[in-house]
Amino acid sequence: MEKSMIDPMEAAGKVVDQIEEKWKELKTINLMIIGKTGVGKSTLINALFGAERVQTGIGRPVTTNIERIASDHLTIFDTPGLELGGPNSYTNLLDQVVKVINDEVEKGTIDDAIHCILYCVSVTSHRFEDNEAEFIKNLQKKIITHNIPIFIVLTQAFNKADAAELKDHIASYNLKIEAIVPVLAKDYYVDEDYTAKKRGVAELAELISKAIPESVKETFAAIQCANLELKRKNALKIVGGSAAVAAGIGAVPIPFSDAALLVPEQVGMMAGITAVFGIPVEKATLAAVISATVGAGGAVILGRTIVSNLLKLIPGAGSVIGGAISGATAAAITFALGEAYIAVMLMIAKGEASPEYLKSQEGMQKVAEIFMEKMKVVRNEDGTPKE
Repeated sequence: MEKSMIDPMEAAGKVVDQIEEKWKELKTINLMIIGKTGVGKSTLINALFGAERVQTGIGRPVTTNIERIASDHLTIFDTPGLELGGPNSYTNLLDQVVKVINDEVEKGTIDDAIHCILYCVSVTSHRFEDNEAEFIKNLQKKIITHNIPIFIVLTQAFNKADAAELKDHIASYNLKIEAIVPVLAKDYYVDEDYTAKKRGVAELAELISKAIPESVKETFAAIQCANLELKRKNALKIVGGSAAVAAGIGAVPIPFSDAALLVPEQVGMMAGITAVFGIPVEKATLAAVISATVGAGGAVILGRTIVSNLLKLIPGAGSVIGGAISGATAAAITFALGEAYIAVMLMIAKGEASPEYLKSQEGMQKVAEIFMEKMKVVRNEDGTPKE
């Protein structure tokens, strides 16, 4: 076999460089969280974004009572617990919340505007008061021009029946909000016979992703840790785009000797996927992951020579005419590589594999098997799997 033009470690280095650039390009997403004392606001934020991210954020007051906690690409505006009277009364806090929202919008950049508001109500309280409904209605009126999605999150939803009852009660107020979402942000031990399992957080993440501005969707997908399916969907969008570019490159059939024309797009694709999964940008870690993925099957793609036997695995996705790769074949190869790489990222995200494992002979074989299975999928002209 002819020697590959691009070594797996060299490809890994290129991906690492692009990941760093893509991470820098991400916008900052800003969330405001409101609710009474003890409703579990911090637990909810930790469930959405991870305890480490929130705890390492730098906080500073932006009004008398509202704190701005900033970490990498995420800012949480944390309000104090609502009270019937005093400095944190509904009226006082409403004025402060509106002031913060207006001040941030006036800065004029998408990185500063509030993108989503989470209003938390504890299911264990069995209460949603009229003044809370008035608070939300007045807030909506005062910020109507900003188009900020508001969610009511029913926290501490240990009991599903209680959560459903409270949800129906709140719905009767006919508030113009995005959704009412019951959530149990972490497993709750009841006794030796029963533990209430964490639920609702992934659904909340999905709903937030749909409601926030397009400009910060990519950021949210990358930094949230509650919904791996959301990450997978966003990663597949990147794969689809790269496969389309590869198809365009192969619109005039690519000679085997020019197969490396696909390399820049495939490198960019893997960098984008890694950024979506929020893998820590440590060169040694990423190099191990990418080396395993590329080295197991991708070397025959990212190099100068594409093995004919490998192309025969592609059922009807493209043709090899006169020693050249068609656009459909280029798209199929790129899509298969992207799907395999997503599978590897999911394994790491779920704790099913580590970079050290992927460097081992067993790990390399596992990645090779994933890639070969993806190559055998019957595909459309654009590389997507046929249904």
